[in-house]
This record gives sequence, structure tokens and C-alpha cells, in this order.
Amino acid sequence: MAQFVPRIANYSFIDLFAGIGGFRIALESFGLKCVYSSEWDIHAQISYRENFGEVPEGDITKVSVEDIPKHNVLCAGFPCQAFSISGKQRGFADTRGTLFFDIARIAAHHKPEVLFLENVRNFARHDKGRTLRVVKETLEGLGYQVFDSVLNASHYGVPQSRRRIYLVCFRKDLGVMEFRLPRPQYEPVKLRDFLEDDEQTEQYVITRRETKLSRPPPKPDIFGHYPQKPIRVGTIGNAGQGERIYSALGHAITLSAYGGGIASKTGAYLVNDKVRKLSPRECARIMGFPDNFKIPVTDAQAYKQFGNSVVIPVLQTIFREVIPILDRSKVLCETKS
Repeated sequence: MAQFVPRIANYSFIDLFAGIGGFRIALESFGLKCVYSSEWDIHAQISYRENFGEVPEGDITKVSVEDIPKHNVLCAGFPCQAFSISGKQRGFADTRGTLFFDIARIAAHHKPEVLFLENVRNFARHDKGRTLRVVKETLEGLGYQVFDSVLNASHYGVPQSRRRIYLVCFRKDLGVMEFRLPRPQYEPVKLRDFLEDDEQTEQYVITRRETKLSRPPPKPDIFGHYPQKPIRVGTIGNAGQGERIYSALGHAITLSAYGGGIASKTGAYLVNDKVRKLSPRECARIMGFPDNFKIPVTDAQAYKQFGNSVVIPVLQTIFREVIPILDRSKVLCETKS
């Protein structure tokens, strides 16, 4: 079935804390042009180069704002670096020493129309909410209207329970007083449909004597849909982190860049009567990366990169709502089957 995909002409963006380019794929799908990228991790730089033909600039804290091109949208999945905020409401000054400060100083200089930010769910609760409050006050002080919400990828067509906070900030002269981040779509999907064939994943099979399947496989509802969440069906060993088994008929747990256990980073899943962890390609798929996305690094680095990345379909769902607010004369439509 054909659908109209909005595309916006002559708009540009920068990709800060770029990782492996999730924000870039999302915004380029609407026709925006990336004019600058920054990422300090050398392994992520390798993946970025292989897929986009350029190496992101390194440490953003050492980059002068004058050396960054003018842009319309600033994107950043900035690290949840420890904030030290006393609650004195000093705004911009309170963010010094954090990587968020670099977003603020770039926004203060270039004044892009939109800031599009993402962070871990707990960012909203850090320091009893003071961290988020100072971030919002800082952006408001720089002339932006800030809208934020915690969204779960499981609710947006992705078979992975992954809650993240998203901030969409409009320059105040755009006059945006109301903006609601997209409501959940609840499109029924299951992990099994995103998996590779068994012969491609044999190396990820887990064979441990202490593996125990303790629960029956899930059953679909009257519409043939399975629960849209991770469904635990067993354990390995002491059932610690990375030792819990989930059904491939449900959703994956949150991919992690860190963590231990036999199925660390991805969790363990019962797939065609075998227990295994996910492959890097499967991790890419449940983050929304296309199959032509190259993975030029080791499995260990790939797990870290996808665990640190952003969920592309969620970004696209949000930015689709941003486009009509931008200059309507530059919005076109493309029919996509």
C-alpha cells in the first residue's frame, strides 16, 4: 500500500554524539542534509565511515562553534554523563563540565530552529528531577520551547522494550506553544520476524546444562497477536543478568552496551527450540537499521554500538510531526510503496 512520506527541501542538520548514525538515517529519510558530525569513539567512527563515507570529528568539547556549519536542526543522543547540579538554578552555568554544555553552546551560537535530543529513561529522574529541570531551563533561556516525553520503542513497531526520553525543542520565534510527542501506535510485531536464519546464528546458540525452561510458550489473542513485551520462559544458572530466557514470539529486552552473563548485551531467546543470544545483525534490525547497514567491527564492538544507539523508527515517528511546523513552502511529498 502506497503512503505519502513527507520530505523537506533545503534543510540541514548536525549529528552530535553521532554514534553509528541513527539520527542521520532518520533525518535523511525525510530529505534533510547532514552538514556536520561528531563522535569520539574510534570504533564507532569506523562504522560511521563505512556507512556514510566520512569520519566524524572527534572530541566535541575541543571544537569551536565557529567551525561548525550553520544548520536548521541539531540532533544529539548525548551521553548520560554524571551531572553535578546543586539546584541553584544557575541555568547555563550549571551545565558546565557536562557534555550537555556543548549542545548548549552550539545552540546559543547557531540558533537552529529545532533541537532533537535523546537520552536514557533515568535521565528524567536523575538527582530527583533537578538535572532535567536545569537542562530545560537552560534551553528555555537560550530561546527554545521544550517538549519532552519518555517513549517505549515497543509501542512504535519495534520488537524491543526500550524506554528513552526524547526532547523536541523549537526556537521560540516559531511560535510553537503546543506539541505532543506521538502517541503509541501499538503496531503488533514480534521478535521472531526480525531474526536471521538458524544457519546464520549457530555460533550464538547457548548450550548449558543448567538451562531450564520453566514456563509454557505464550499464546496469541483472538487476533493472532502475542503480548507486545518481553515474555520470560526460562533461566540459565542463577537467572542473573544475561541469564534469563525470553520467547521469540514476544519482544526483546533492552539492548545494552554493557552488562554480563552468558547472554550479555542482548538477552537469551528461545528460537526454534534452541536457546541463543541475538546476532549483531538482529540487534541492528531491532534498532531500525536497514539490512544494507554495514557492520565492519567485531561482535563485541557491534553489541556496544547498537546498545548505545537510537531507535530509528521512533525518531522518524517523532520527526514526522516536526516537519509540518517547519517552513511549509519547503515541504514536499513522496509516494512510497
